[in-house]
Amino acid sequence: MRRVFAALAGVTVLMAAAPALSQSNTTAAAPAEAATKTIPAASPKASVETTTIGDLIDNPKTKAVLQQDMPELLTYDGLDQIKGMTMRDISKYPQANLDQARLEKLQKDLDGVTP
Repeated sequence: MRRVFAALAGVTVLMAAAPALSQSNTTAAAPAEAATKTIPAASPKASVETTTIGDLIDNPKTKAVLQQDMPELLTYDGLDQIKGMTMRDISKYPQANLDQARLEKLQKDLDGVTP
């Protein structure tokens, strides 16, 4: 009989602690979940500084700007390898033939695209 009461007492203690344990797990998980959520960009406009080449190509309007301003980019053999980079990133490579003036022109044309 004592063993039964001892077992029931142990179960009661665990049941009483369960809400506190689950609350601490939920509290700990909430910041981790918040950290993984994407924060929307302040401006939906495309940028040579922050928009990836892949994203520019995926959008028909910005792809048209690239076709007009940099048609050689769209036919570049290594395009798949640079899709995660920005136009500013690739401007560091001489073979990109993308100087500051050309970046500014591209940005001006991208600014004219409605999101």
